Amino acid sequence: MGIIGKPPSVLPNVESDTATAKSKKVTGYWVLTATILGASMAYIDGTAVNVALPVLQEQLDATISDMQWVIEAYALFLASLILVGGALGDRYGRRLIYGIGIALFAISSVLCGISENVTELIYFRALQGVGGAMMIPGSLAIITVYFNESERGKAIGTWGAFSAITTALGPVLGGWLIEEVSWRWIFFINVPIAIVVLAILFLRVPESKGELAKCKIDYWGAIFATVGLGGVVYGFIESAALGFTNPIVIGSLLVGAASLIAFVIVENRVEAPMMPLKLFKSKTFSGANIVTLLMYAPLGGALFFLPFAMIQIFDYSATGAGASFMPIIILLFLFSRWSGGLVDKYGAKLPLVFGNIIQAVGYILFALFGGGGNYFYTFFPGMFVLGLGLALSVAPLTTAVMNAVDTAFSGTASGINNAVSRVSGLIAIAILGIVMLFLFSNGMDSGMHLQSIPEEIQIAFKSEYINLANAEMPIGISPEIEQKLKELIEISYVSSFNILMYIAAALSFLSALIAWLMVRDEKRFRK
Repeated sequence: MGIIGKPPSVLPNVESDTATAKSKKVTGYWVLTATILGASMAYIDGTAVNVALPVLQEQLDATISDMQWVIEAYALFLASLILVGGALGDRYGRRLIYGIGIALFAISSVLCGISENVTELIYFRALQGVGGAMMIPGSLAIITVYFNESERGKAIGTWGAFSAITTALGPVLGGWLIEEVSWRWIFFINVPIAIVVLAILFLRVPESKGELAKCKIDYWGAIFATVGLGGVVYGFIESAALGFTNPIVIGSLLVGAASLIAFVIVENRVEAPMMPLKLFKSKTFSGANIVTLLMYAPLGGALFFLPFAMIQIFDYSATGAGASFMPIIILLFLFSRWSGGLVDKYGAKLPLVFGNIIQAVGYILFALFGGGGNYFYTFFPGMFVLGLGLALSVAPLTTAVMNAVDTAFSGTASGINNAVSRVSGLIAIAILGIVMLFLFSNGMDSGMHLQSIPEEIQIAFKSEYINLANAEMPIGISPEIEQKLKELIEISYVSSFNILMYIAAALSFLSALIAWLMVRDEKRFRK
C-alpha cells in the first residue's frame, strides 16, 4: 500500500541501495586482491633476486658489474617505460594493460629461470622490466579510480601492508629455494601468482579509462627516456672497470645526458606527453616525487650491497640473509594501513618528515652495529628502526602523490612516481657502486701496504677488486698471506659499506627536509 500521501513508486529503495553498497564493497575486496597479488609479483621477485646475487655471482662465474646489470637491466626498462605503461592504461584500459603486463612478467620470469649464463639472464631481466612497466602503475591506478578520496588512503595503506607481507616471502622463500632446490625457482614462483591474478582481474575487476583515451602514445618520449637512462646508467656502471676517461664511458654519458634533455623538450611539446610537465605545478606532487627520489635511493643503492656482506663476509646462509629483512616487512604490514589513514585525517607532511628521520637513524645503526656476531645485536636494530620509518612513510607518500592529481591522470601519476622510485634505485646502484669500489680499492691498497704483502701479489690481486668480497686468491700464495688477504677483504668491505650507510642516512635527512618544505594538503590538479 505504501505510506499515506506518498506513492509507492517514489519510496526510497533501501534494499536496492544496500545491495549496491554491498556489491561495491565486495568488488573492492577483489580489486585489492588483484592489485596486491600483482604488485607482489614484482616485490617478491626483487627481494628474492637480491638475496640470490651472491649465489648467482658464484654459480654463473660473474663479476660485481654483471650482478649490477642483473638488477639494472630490469630497473632500466621498468623505469624508462613505466611512464608509457601508466599512459597506456589511461588510454586503452587500466585493467587490460595491467593484465598484459602480468602475463609478460610471468613469461619473462620463466625465461629468466631457464637462462644458461649471466648474459641470457640479463636480457630476460630486461624483458621482465618491460612487463613490470605495464603492470606496476596499473596496480595503484585501479585502486585510485575505484576508491573515492575519503577511502583511498586506507585502501592504499591496505595495498601497502599486504604487499609488504607477501614481499616477506621473497627473501625467505628465495633463500630456501636457493639452498634446497635452485636459484631458478625464484623466478618460477611468479607463474602461479600470475594465473590467480589474471583470473580475478578479468572476472571481478571493472575496466576504466582516463580522459586521454583517444590521444596518441608518446613514443618519442619513451625512446628518449630509455636511451637517456640507458646511456647514463651504462656509463656509470662501466666506469668502474674502464675509468671515466674511457671513450665508451664518455660517449655513453654524453648520449644519455643529451637524450634526457631531448626527453624534457619532447614532453613540453607533444599533445599527450607520458610525463605531463603541468602536473608538477602542484607543489605537493613535485615535493612528493623529490621525497621519493631521495627515499628510495638508499633502499635500492646502499642495501644492494647488504646481502653480499651477510653471505660473503659474515657467513649467513641465503635463507638467513633473506629472513633478516623480516622486521622491515612485518612493520610495513602492521602499520601501513594505519599510516595511510593518517593522511585522510591529518595530511601527509608529518608522517613523511618523521618517517624519513627514523629511516636515517636506521641506516646509522647499520653502520654502528652491523657486523659479525648475534643478529639481534648487529643487523636487527637497523632493520627494526628502518622498518618503522618506512612503515610511517610509504603509504602516506603514495597517497600524497595520487591525491595531488585528478583521477583521469591516476595511471600517469602512478607511472611517474614509480618511475622516480625506480630511477632513484637505478642511478643509486650505479653511483654507489663506483663509491663502493673506490673505497674498497683504497682500503685494500693501504691494507696490503701496511701488512707488507709482496708487491707482485699486490699487482696480481688488483684485478680482483671488481669482485669485491668475492675476490679470488692469487694462485700459489702461502696460507699466511692468504689469511691476511681474507682479513683485509673483510675489513675493507665492511668499512666501505659503513660509509655507504652514512650516505644513505644523509639522503634520508634531506628527504625529510624536502617533505617539510614542499608537501602540503591541496586540491588535486585538474586538467
